[in-house]
Amino acid sequence: MNFKRTILAAVGIALAGSAGLANAETWRFGLEETKGSVQYQYAEDFKKLIEKKSDGDITVQLLPYGKWGSTYSALYDAVQNGAIQIGFGSGALGGTVPESQLMSLNFVMPSDQLKTVKVLNSKAFLESKPWQQAFRKRGLVPLAELTEGYQVWTANKAIRTPADMKNLHIRVMDNSLLRATYRAYGAAPVSIAYGELYSALQQGQAEGNIQPVFAHENMGFYEVQDYMIFADQSQFIATLMGSQDWWKGLSDDQKKMVKSVTDQLVKTGYDIQTQFNKERLNTIKDKSDIKIIHLNDEQRDQFRKLAKPVRKTFVDQTGEQGKAALNILLKQFGEQPMDGGNS
Repeated sequence: MNFKRTILAAVGIALAGSAGLANAETWRFGLEETKGSVQYQYAEDFKKLIEKKSDGDITVQLLPYGKWGSTYSALYDAVQNGAIQIGFGSGALGGTVPESQLMSLNFVMPSDQLKTVKVLNSKAFLESKPWQQAFRKRGLVPLAELTEGYQVWTANKAIRTPADMKNLHIRVMDNSLLRATYRAYGAAPVSIAYGELYSALQQGQAEGNIQPVFAHENMGFYEVQDYMIFADQSQFIATLMGSQDWWKGLSDDQKKMVKSVTDQLVKTGYDIQTQFNKERLNTIKDKSDIKIIHLNDEQRDQFRKLAKPVRKTFVDQTGEQGKAALNILLKQFGEQPMDGGNS
């Protein structure tokens, strides 16, 4: 009798265990960047919080750059079709969600980087109809915005004015708005895969580059460039997005959990990028003799005047929905909306 009870108890435990496994979920999280990046550290924190808050019912599997393919479009496609549940999208996302190129506009975000990330994650912008619809009609849901620090130029010559950028083959992400911006500056923008960029700079296929400081250091780009130029023209911003089918399949409690985690990570993400960019700049200075240039207000204004008309290019490309999203940001940052209209 005792033997039978032991067997029954064991079967019960096994069944309970299998039921637990059946209820367990794995969320695959695709990153545009490698280990050691701002995205990766943010994703690690997201993973820890989700797994803790779900009591282990959800496992988050991190897939850094290269684990899902080598082109960003492959990552975005995988999130759209649900093969990857969550992923980051930044500059190259414009080919999938044209309105996302809003994040690539120069001289829109304020110099206060903490204010920027708070506004981008505010209900007024992140949960606005124009921003949500832009993603949802492509099978995606924007969940959060991650700022990764100022985009910094590197080149093999000093750049202080647009004249210095004339015909410069500067690498930009595959984004029509970025190409329009740098053509407005007088450069000759080129698009090169992230994994091929170091050798392209080394061999002269690209003469300049645009990255946050941590990426310049993490990928060693500074080793094959002579100058690093801080123009404070734009911040690198990545949208955390989910597959719309995956999102619809979540329970209300799970959606609330994701929202709670992303809200908690707004300040955490800012702290990560601040620390990473400060430390990596010191590393670059210690390991190289690269020359650092900071543009003054007069020099920045020359680029600002050339960049402002590109806002109209963005609106022409994205229509009323893009303009409405842009106007929400301009209003939040105290600027005049496009066409004097309301958002």
